Amino acid sequence: MPLPEMLQFAFMQRALIAGMIIGLLCPVIGIFLVLRRLSMIGDSLSHVALAGVASGILADTYPLGAALVFTVLAAFAIEQLRKIYTEHAELVLAIVLSAGIGTAVVLLSLARGLTVDLFSYLFGSITLVLPRDLQIMGVLGAVILLSVRLLYRKLFYIAFNEEGARVAGIPVHTINLYFMVMAAATITISMRIVGVLLVSSLMVVPVASALQIAGSFRQAMYLSVLYSQAAVITGIFASYYLELASGGTIVLLAVGMLLATLGAKRIRKMLAQSRARTTPSSHG
Repeated sequence: MPLPEMLQFAFMQRALIAGMIIGLLCPVIGIFLVLRRLSMIGDSLSHVALAGVASGILADTYPLGAALVFTVLAAFAIEQLRKIYTEHAELVLAIVLSAGIGTAVVLLSLARGLTVDLFSYLFGSITLVLPRDLQIMGVLGAVILLSVRLLYRKLFYIAFNEEGARVAGIPVHTINLYFMVMAAATITISMRIVGVLLVSSLMVVPVASALQIAGSFRQAMYLSVLYSQAAVITGIFASYYLELASGGTIVLLAVGMLLATLGAKRIRKMLAQSRARTTPSSHG
């Protein structure tokens, strides 16, 4: 059986593999962020990543490598600031977001002749996934997934009761720091497919869909991965055949799935209420 036209090109094969990697990583990291009410951390780190990309292009180095350095440093900064602003986590994210935007704007003003490269990172470009990008995604993705597997119980405990985890002897600060680094790495390697401006959406929207129908945390994680993979794979095919921006297409599909899930849940609730009202009269 011949491959679909899209998959006959090596760059589209790389794009699909890269998309499936981030379609797995984003919700796995995102579900812990959502439950810890840190959903906006993706926006904060993604703008820092943009500053890293701009610096990498200006310095003629590997942009994703520079972005990874910037986001990891920002992750350390967030965790340190959280110790200072213990009651205002959203303030910490706003500070880092502001610093990221400011740095990115200054660097972008210096990179006037490099707007094409920067636009591919801003909005994602499936055609520009290089073999080196794919190798880095594969290695970092494997490390992140293995780390989540090994730290699953501790991350779960911290997500629901950070103080209780600390009392139980779990090294909360160290694990939080490492988790922030994993989030930074996930955002960095996702930029090629969905872009800086949309990567946080892929970390949050599939999780929001899964939480509507899941009966447990583990089930919510699995369902969020399914939602994410469906959006990514369908979005990559649609962006190729319809000549659409890959990042926007993927995120819009994820949002559409969320709306469909909410609608189906509401209809199911209305039908259940209707049956509950009619059941007593049927025995009258």
